[in-house]
Amino acid sequence: QVQLVESGGGLVQPGGSLELSCAASRNISSFYAMDWYRQAPGKQRELVAEITRDGITYYTDSVKARFTISRDNAKDTVYLQMNGLRPEDTATYYCNVQGYPFWGQGTRVTVSS
Repeated sequence: QVQLVESGGGLVQPGGSLELSCAASRNISSFYAMDWYRQAPGKQRELVAEITRDGITYYTDSVKARFTISRDNAKDTVYLQMNGLRPEDTATYYCNVQGYPFWGQGTRVTVSS
């Protein structure tokens, strides 16, 4: 099993930025990919970004050119840099190992003026 702890969320105005962090309890290089998901109230959880062991990234269309996923293997931490935030980005954000069936508490992001 792996424990994942998300942090960095908060309240930000439209156009602002946040960096989310995901601290893992074991070496993230042992997993094929690390993911960021989000879930807004009343909506399904959706995949936002992914980074593979080889550094290949994926982003859902709505966040391309605004969000950047990265990792620091020495710290067993995955990051999500979010720029140009929009109200529709408001959600609870979760990190996870690709295919892992358990979810942590996430970190809440609210984009509002």
